Amino acid sequence: MISTSVFAEEKLTIEKQLVGIVGAISGTVKTETRELKAGDKIYLNETIVAGAGSGTQILLLDQSTFTIGEDSEVVMDTFIFDPATNDGKIVASVKQGSLKVISGLISKKNPDSLTVEVPEGTLGSRGTEFQTIVSKGKTDTLLIGPGKNNTLGMRPGAVLVGNNLGSTLLDNPYSMASMTKGKAPGQAKKITKNQLKKFNKKMKALRVAKLSPEEKKGKRKEMKKQLRKELKSMGFEKEEIKSIIRENIQKDKEKKVAIKKERAEKKKAKKKKAKAEKKKNKKKKAKKADKKKGKKKKATKKGSKKKKVTKKKETKKKATKKKATKKKAVKKKPAKKKKVVKKKAVKKKKVVKKKKKVAKKRKIVKKKRAQKKKRAKKKRRKKK
Repeated sequence: MISTSVFAEEKLTIEKQLVGIVGAISGTVKTETRELKAGDKIYLNETIVAGAGSGTQILLLDQSTFTIGEDSEVVMDTFIFDPATNDGKIVASVKQGSLKVISGLISKKNPDSLTVEVPEGTLGSRGTEFQTIVSKGKTDTLLIGPGKNNTLGMRPGAVLVGNNLGSTLLDNPYSMASMTKGKAPGQAKKITKNQLKKFNKKMKALRVAKLSPEEKKGKRKEMKKQLRKELKSMGFEKEEIKSIIRENIQKDKEKKVAIKKERAEKKKAKKKKAKAEKKKNKKKKAKKADKKKGKKKKATKKGSKKKKVTKKKETKKKATKKKATKKKAVKKKPAKKKKVVKKKAVKKKKVVKKKKKVAKKRKIVKKKRAQKKKRAKKKRRKKK
């Protein structure tokens, strides 16, 4: 009994605090109690869950637009709006998936009055269009626009990505920042093509829904009627309602034109930069080629000079070598002669020694013969 009564009270309070209307839908999008269809009312604190390949666009009472992508879970925590003064406050939380925000009258009056809470921190919108993707332990936030020098003279958009550890301001269109648990937000960086594809992929289902032929004009008329009813209930008159709708249509058209112009200007600027860079590269290449040619010429001149010097040195070396060989030859010849003379002298000495020995032997023989003769004479004399 207590639980049912509490649930009934919660339902009544939700119904009292109307937030907006479902503008477009694709696939299966649900809340805790019902499945949503185009034209359904959205109440405060309702959890909107979009399944795989699904998405929805919610038109808030202050003309803000919340586009919820596939595999997403979004809750409208706070919505306060005074249509007489356009004062108010919007707080939404994204538990998972993707949310694209186009700010309305509340942000126009006070740019800091729209915030989106994510698991890693908060996103403070300052009158702009941005998209966030919440994944496991990480949140990526992309600022879409408008830029500082937009053609419509609109206030430049910005998103403050922050948590307890720090903050990063995105103030340049198509710049992004990432947040992870337990860390300060990363620096603002220009989005790459692959990252932009990732952001667009989350909203792909809803684009298909908008372009599909199944959505008839009758449904759109019904949506407009419901919006008119809600605006009447907020205290607007018929003329004011028509002017608001016309202003919204004009703003959308102007935004599209501005985005196209900005993209065209960016493309032109990129082309100019590319051409200037090509010219610079060509000039640099030409200068490098000239320098190389000059270096080659200098090298050839130096080489020729070096060759001449080397040739001279080689000729000198050859001449010195020849002289040295001649000197060696001159030195070698007397040495040979000296050796021959020495050999002859040695031979002569040997011959002289032999002759002396022979002469000594002859003398000794002669002496012996003389002694024998003397002895023989003595013997003869004795015999006589």
